[in-house]
Amino acid sequence: MQHIDGSEISVSIDLDQGARIASLQWRDLQFVVPFRGSPLTWGWYSLAPWAGRIRDAEIRDSNENVFQLPNTHFPPHAIHGLGFDASWEETGKGRARLELPYPYKGAVVEQTIEVLDDAVRWILEYDANGVDLPAWLGFHPWFPRELGRGEEAQVNFQAAKQMERAEDVMLSGNFGPLTNEPWDDTFKEVIGVPSIEWAGAAKVTIESDSEWWVVYTEDSDGVCVEPHTAPPDAQNLGFTGEHYLEALFTFSED
Repeated sequence: MQHIDGSEISVSIDLDQGARIASLQWRDLQFVVPFRGSPLTWGWYSLAPWAGRIRDAEIRDSNENVFQLPNTHFPPHAIHGLGFDASWEETGKGRARLELPYPYKGAVVEQTIEVLDDAVRWILEYDANGVDLPAWLGFHPWFPRELGRGEEAQVNFQAAKQMERAEDVMLSGNFGPLTNEPWDDTFKEVIGVPSIEWAGAAKVTIESDSEWWVVYTEDSDGVCVEPHTAPPDAQNLGFTGEHYLEALFTFSED
């Protein structure tokens, strides 16, 4: 477990559980949904070497050779990469490294988490090291709906484009009409700075140059606002993603 303490923020990172942020306390408030039985549903964790779902858990190299990915957590599809339930190696204060397994064996992911006065900077980098498979990255922070004081979490999020979901919850590849919450949806061309607000308690803004965002508000305990470098199922939809992702989470009173 890594611990980083700042003047306002204290962070604990569980290296054996995907190098996820297992605790993030700003002043006297906790901003992480705790363990709930599945590695998908708690903490703040990185998504690599892909973010979101991949149809039928199949990935292809540049020669159209097909490789099978794990589908344990969302059968028959793959979900959220190979790092969120792996053990990472500590490489410095707030830094961790993961050598990826098959079929990405040889590729490496590095994570950096920095605690500032009133913010947390989260950085994720992927190095293919010659692995001929597509990769794209994401962050998956689980924010609690209730902080113990103030009102329930309100997600403030706007975008110009929203991708349609097919009946099986996978993306269709087409942009459709913007919908209202609840969301389990993928967006592009974000408008303004997304935030989560607990009226009477706190506000967190999320700044990132990420082109894509996934927002999930269908859970009774938490909400997720996720910068991604490409949409879920990117390869099958014809998209590619950057191998570097950075986001700044800034905390303030509300």
